[in-house]
Amino acid sequence: MTKNEFLRETLNQGRLFTAMAAHNPLSAKLAEQAGFDGIWGSGFELAASYAVPDANILSFGTHLEMMRAIASVTSIPLIADIDTGFGNAVNVRYVVPQYEAAGASAIVMEDKTFPKDTSLRAEGRQELVRIEEFQGKVAAAVAGRHDPDFVIIARTEALIAGQGQDEALRRAAAYEEAGADAILIHSKQKTPDEVLAFINAWNGRVPLVLVPTAYPELTESDIKALRKVGIVIYGNHAIRAAVGAMQTVFAKIRREEGIREVDKTLPSVQEIISLQGDAHMGDIEAKFLR
Repeated sequence: MTKNEFLRETLNQGRLFTAMAAHNPLSAKLAEQAGFDGIWGSGFELAASYAVPDANILSFGTHLEMMRAIASVTSIPLIADIDTGFGNAVNVRYVVPQYEAAGASAIVMEDKTFPKDTSLRAEGRQELVRIEEFQGKVAAAVAGRHDPDFVIIARTEALIAGQGQDEALRRAAAYEEAGADAILIHSKQKTPDEVLAFINAWNGRVPLVLVPTAYPELTESDIKALRKVGIVIYGNHAIRAAVGAMQTVFAKIRREEGIREVDKTLPSVQEIISLQGDAHMGDIEAKFLR
């Protein structure tokens, strides 16, 4: 079974697909080792790793090449976060097959204007495009894929933009009509009430996608019980974990003016070498070096 087929079959069978965010191949490998079903190729995390805002500052090429690098070292599906599609429907039609060729199994595209502003930024610019315009972008994405198992996920930011549940439902239904395979509904409320109300009201045929960053008390068991959600994405936990760990270690080294104590708490150099694929390189050396 291919990565694309695995993701598609999971959605078709109504099982919950779990995806962990990654911003480079190493974090993606660690997510796979931890047992997640897939990788979320996070635009937020990639931007953070470059220390720039998640506001379409990085180029399409930078994001695409990172997705290609992640897909090349993992055996689980990659869901690429392509923000607003890097332009209008014409851009989307050209972009989607490139992500498919790079090894992604799905893309997520949101209905905000370009350049976007990250959804959870306080007082951010949350401006949405017309429904008809985004329907065209969804249809262009569907037309651009070569493999019918490649999944197109439409993300509505209506709740993020404060436009209410009725508008969110109207947009979600329109995007399903345009050919989306799943609908990502996002909220920045600190409780899941707003999202749960949307889920209860959703009568569409396609599954929903949740990113419970702002309402972490909603567990996978809770989400499965809703029976309408196909994918849960942990959207920024890799970069937050990395930043927190580095802050702690760096501060300890400065405080102790050396690495004698902190070195005992870190993964060994050999563990890192193993993650780099040393065993595979050893096989190649044994077979081909003369």
